[in-house]
Amino acid sequence: MPPLRRRHVLAPPLVIVLLALGTATLAVISVGLGPVPIDPLTVLLVVSRHSLGLPAEASWTQATDAIVWITRLPRILMALAVGSALAMTGAALQAIVRNGLADPYVLGVSSGASTGAAFAITVLAGAGGALTLPLSAFAGAVISILLVLAIGGKAAGARPFRLILAGMAVGYALSSATSFLIFASDSPEASRSVMFWLLGSLANVHWPMAQLCLAVAALAALALFAAAGRLDALAAGDDTAFALGVHPGRTRLALMLGVSLIVGVMVAGAGSIGFVGLIVPHMARALVGTRHRLVLPASALLGASFLLLADIAARMLFPPTEMAIGVVTGIVGAPLMLLLLRHSGRQAL
Repeated sequence: MPPLRRRHVLAPPLVIVLLALGTATLAVISVGLGPVPIDPLTVLLVVSRHSLGLPAEASWTQATDAIVWITRLPRILMALAVGSALAMTGAALQAIVRNGLADPYVLGVSSGASTGAAFAITVLAGAGGALTLPLSAFAGAVISILLVLAIGGKAAGARPFRLILAGMAVGYALSSATSFLIFASDSPEASRSVMFWLLGSLANVHWPMAQLCLAVAALAALALFAAAGRLDALAAGDDTAFALGVHPGRTRLALMLGVSLIVGVMVAGAGSIGFVGLIVPHMARALVGTRHRLVLPASALLGASFLLLADIAARMLFPPTEMAIGVVTGIVGAPLMLLLLRHSGRQAL
């Protein structure tokens, strides 16, 4: 789907600066929201004390300190990491296959990561330590993308839509494999854990996983930004890419393997969260245009904000019960996608 026509008067760099300020503000506010409300200034002081050693004397209670630093901040940082990473990978995949409907779900990457996580939970049962789950999710994502490339064949270079069809087929097959693992499991607890990955949640995030996902998201941003020119070339077509000195086949394979790594880690930390990688890149292109040096940072910031808002809704709509964040993104994402299709008119087809 081609990008929507931009209808704004702000320069793209200014748009990105405003998005960054808005995302940072939303993150601070989000940390303060919950059964125990905490004002933004206290949130900033708690974070400053732990990260910078300031201030020396605390003017808040120990309970408030624990709520901000131990309970809420890792969750918010995970939302920032996952939202930005999924949005960037969605933008990259849409350029790689030259199709606006591509995202980690459509190409089967999320399904593969979920199957890997389900295998670790139901079969391996935690054997191998804390790294078993993220490594299994990553392995599942890599296997799925290799299957997509094998099924798509060399013709996918000339007709990337074949990758979409192959991704859908692999995704359905791996979703069936995940369902079989749930059905075959003798442990109700393991089955419930697998359902966590299928619905997505930030409820049980801890500091080590949040730090890992933040590091991966930061590295992903640097790597994809460095590949922005190649993404522009692939989005323009293989003939144009060749003319610009970019080998479409090798570049496509390297980028898709990189995307599988990113998505595998994010799914391991937060489960399968849909629509972020699908709709956010279109919103970014509507704001800053089609050049990936602008689309990628805009997508990262919009994706982070989108997931922060979804997390706020998941926590606050039906207290004390918490909704799965994947449910919220689905409820919000589907109408947004229809709205984008409507505003793009016939050009969306």
